[in-house]
Amino acid sequence: MAAADAVMGLLTENVTVVTALNEELGPPPGLTVAAVARRLGVAPATLRTWDRRYDLGPSEHQAGSHRRYTAADLARLEHMRKLVIAGVPPADAARDARALDLDPADLAPVTSLFPSTALDSSEVDNHNRQAGGQVVAMPTGSAAARGLTRAAQALDGASCSAIISESLERRGVVWTWDHLVLPVLIGIGRRWELTGKGIEVEHTISEAVTSVFSARVRALVAPINARAVILAGSDEEFHSLPLWVTAAALAERRIAVRMLGSRLPSESLIHAARRTGPAAIFLWSQIPGSAHAGELACLPKSRPTPAVFIGGPGWVGPIPPGIVQVHDLTETVTRIARALGE
Repeated sequence: MAAADAVMGLLTENVTVVTALNEELGPPPGLTVAAVARRLGVAPATLRTWDRRYDLGPSEHQAGSHRRYTAADLARLEHMRKLVIAGVPPADAARDARALDLDPADLAPVTSLFPSTALDSSEVDNHNRQAGGQVVAMPTGSAAARGLTRAAQALDGASCSAIISESLERRGVVWTWDHLVLPVLIGIGRRWELTGKGIEVEHTISEAVTSVFSARVRALVAPINARAVILAGSDEEFHSLPLWVTAAALAERRIAVRMLGSRLPSESLIHAARRTGPAAIFLWSQIPGSAHAGELACLPKSRPTPAVFIGGPGWVGPIPPGIVQVHDLTETVTRIARALGE
């Protein structure tokens, strides 16, 4: 259950992040400016500008409290950000975002920004037990997530790919990962924990995700970075799905990557960095205790100097100066983009 293991590791790693964000979310519905800015990877001042200039602000209002962003507000902002990154003038992007035809059934609850809040484990457990472990429970999933679950259970890889591709076109990589793929993977993982069944289902959706996201990476033309970004798994890391998701999210921002895959020894990584002179390096480690951050101490000292980021719950030991640990997809993509001067 490679993908399911990777998802559960992401949940563990994000506990402190979610705890901090819960203070921002407040009572549903709605998100604060700070929470939405963190979600989109933009400055709060940018959101206020978009509200003032283009009428793309929070629409939810309760007496005695600040206005909050709804799921529809968030979808429009994500659409605008995607267009702006692609080079569309902000005014035109805002006009297109305001005219966006939104299906309420496809909008994930805005209080579920991170994987650990996507599903209530007790609901999933009860649902699975009552159904004899034969179904994947999706108590808070969107219509698209339920459709993806059904396709995966039918081992219909083509339909899984079509659903994921359609979401990428409409919502972008980050939304598709956080609100479509992750809830399904979590549901499949919970079913496997309870019954020991469903490995073939997990393999079906994992192959579809890898295929669709890697195609998005290969389709990138005219990247903004002359020096590529290296993505790799640590020496004992078998999981590559988080790397492909990160690569696709970077490609959406027109950032080219060199995918070196899983199980890359530290020595090989150092040689690759010296030969290619990357602008940034992102390393993933899933298995707890399997990767030692100290082995990467020489990377930030190489010339030209790359920005070095590590993610996943597998890292142990003090983190050397010049290396930054990241905790979720949005933070990873935003920091790499900033390192490239975007």
